[in-house]
Amino acid sequence: MTTPCYKINELFETIQGEGAFTGQPSIFIRLQGCPVECSWCDTKHTWEIELSDQVSTTQMLGKSQESDHWADLSVDQIFAVIEEKGYQAKHVVITGGEPCMVDLTPLCKMLESNGLSCQIETSGTFEINTTNNCWVTVSPKVNMRGGYKILNSAMQRANEIKHPVATEQHIDDLKQLLNEHKITKTQVYLQPISQKERATELAIKSCIENDWRLSVQVHKYIGIE
Repeated sequence: MTTPCYKINELFETIQGEGAFTGQPSIFIRLQGCPVECSWCDTKHTWEIELSDQVSTTQMLGKSQESDHWADLSVDQIFAVIEEKGYQAKHVVITGGEPCMVDLTPLCKMLESNGLSCQIETSGTFEINTTNNCWVTVSPKVNMRGGYKILNSAMQRANEIKHPVATEQHIDDLKQLLNEHKITKTQVYLQPISQKERATELAIKSCIENDWRLSVQVHKYIGIE
């Protein structure tokens, strides 16, 4: 059987700054490629997959700033990097880009078999292929330029829903989405876009009114990746 490879933009250890796992030491695996085109995206360098941007594993790991350079790594090579780097975190966050453009089951199986827990951060616009134990964070992107729709299968699979907000329209969009997909028990987090004061005030107000939770991107406030 051919071992699948993944296009990796970044692989690093840090503290998870968002959602249910805020404060959790985590290994981040950032995949290249995303057609959703969120206007406020803070990782636009991961959108395009150009063969001319492919680099070696060493070059990818050695990047000192954000770039669209990526490396092709098998599941075994990914774990080898984790071991070689001596990472201590036991939680792995697979993000992007849009990680669910590819089947993440082999990657998550390998990580879980080596004693690590997995979390996927996805826009909910692609089918989610992963293990049963993987924690799925759906950050639904409504009416983005890419034209992709939020999938019911993604909403139903979500362990948490983390929604970026800046305006009342974003709150209305979320309520409509939750109603449309009959989501009543999944924990909802509101995340102010770009830490703007008005967005934060709106998120706090809406969390109190709807019994949701606040996600403030702690990593950006304390200045870590």
